[in-house]
Amino acid sequence: MKTKVKVFTIVGMVMLLTSGIIAQNSEKKFGFEINGGASIATKELSNTRLNAGGGFEFLLHYRFVPHLGAYAGWGWNKLPADNSFAGDDICFEETGYIFGFQLMHPIGNSPFSYYARVGGLYNHIETENAEGDIINDTGHGLGFQLASGVNYYLGKNWNLTGGVKFNSLSRDADFEGISKNLDYQYVSIRIGFVKQF
Repeated sequence: MKTKVKVFTIVGMVMLLTSGIIAQNSEKKFGFEINGGASIATKELSNTRLNAGGGFEFLLHYRFVPHLGAYAGWGWNKLPADNSFAGDDICFEETGYIFGFQLMHPIGNSPFSYYARVGGLYNHIETENAEGDIINDTGHGLGFQLASGVNYYLGKNWNLTGGVKFNSLSRDADFEGISKNLDYQYVSIRIGFVKQF
């Protein structure tokens, strides 16, 4: 009887360990994300009050251990101003590259996971007039991004994401011989989709 219990225990342990390995190997390591949403400035831009705007991102994910991965991509965000140092009816657009690390962890056995991101930006700020002409471009420089949210697994390697992100980019610009420091900071509420492969 004791021998049968030992055999069943060993077989059971092997099956549990093997199923965990198989499940882990079947998880997808890559993902493609598109997200977008509304943005609100967290401070004035060189004494200019910015109105609510919006933006979007395209990201490629790579998970190198079970809950930790890297991401990189491209993003765009626009915050308009009725009156500014650069004139009336002006838009300030941040565009460029995003890169960083993401921690994602499942919430129990549910289809939900939470995530946190810490990343860098290599972006520039374009100032556009009412006609859509670029009147100033700061050139690219480094900034940072923080984000967190939830991920919901829809099935067939599709996920729905929702979260909040904070971007910060500080660049210098010359407007008619006057140097301005553009400290572009905003919070954005984002909704997106991720396809794993």
